[in-house]
Amino acid sequence: MKILALIPARMGSTRFPGKPMAEILGKPMIGHVYERVAQASILTHVAVATCDKVIFDYIISIGGSAVMTSNTHERASDRCAEALLSLELKQNLRYDYVVMVQGDEPLIVPPMLSEALDPIISDPTIDVVNLVSPINSTTELHDPNCIKVVCDLYGNALYFSREPIPSRYVSENVPMLKQVCIIPFRRDFLVEFIKLSQTPLEVAESVDMMRALEHGRSVRMVPTKYRTHAVDVPGDLTLVETMMLVSQ
Repeated sequence: MKILALIPARMGSTRFPGKPMAEILGKPMIGHVYERVAQASILTHVAVATCDKVIFDYIISIGGSAVMTSNTHERASDRCAEALLSLELKQNLRYDYVVMVQGDEPLIVPPMLSEALDPIISDPTIDVVNLVSPINSTTELHDPNCIKVVCDLYGNALYFSREPIPSRYVSENVPMLKQVCIIPFRRDFLVEFIKLSQTPLEVAESVDMMRALEHGRSVRMVPTKYRTHAVDVPGDLTLVETMMLVSQ
């Protein structure tokens, strides 16, 4: 069983230009993400997928693996699919699973990779998994950078949105949940996924997974017991630094 982890990263973020190279405790954020993901023993290989030479050169400088991709990709999943095919050709092998780990998740810990991978490995009917965690603040609920999700009774995603969902009724039976961007794909599904046409709600919400839902595919949501915080805007850096210091 061969498992590839890919970390898509680009300098041209509209909300936070240059975000991957922003320093957290004296180290570029992409370095924190790469080193933490590489600690997961379940993985065969880890690489950063980027269209920016400054990111590529930095990852190579710390002894990591990186793949240069096109600068025309609008979705992280499309960038990862290009990197997958490039690595398979270079390494002369075929991976079974591909885990996409967003480059703005510097608080990721290796067990989260196992949490996400275990369901897709054990159940051949699952093509893609997303981790999910509770939303615990009103600020996060109304933050458009936080991707909210509602699920069916079987743990599959019904809808992803940057708006608060469900919008009117919240109780223990209707939790507020957010996507955590650790996303394993079955290898062949990722290759199929990038051939699917972009969909109206994918574009409207700017969420990759809506493409799968709108094409009638299921996305299994798996709770994580670990607390993370993505870096979406410069103000998130201070909070993440504090969380890192507390966890040391």
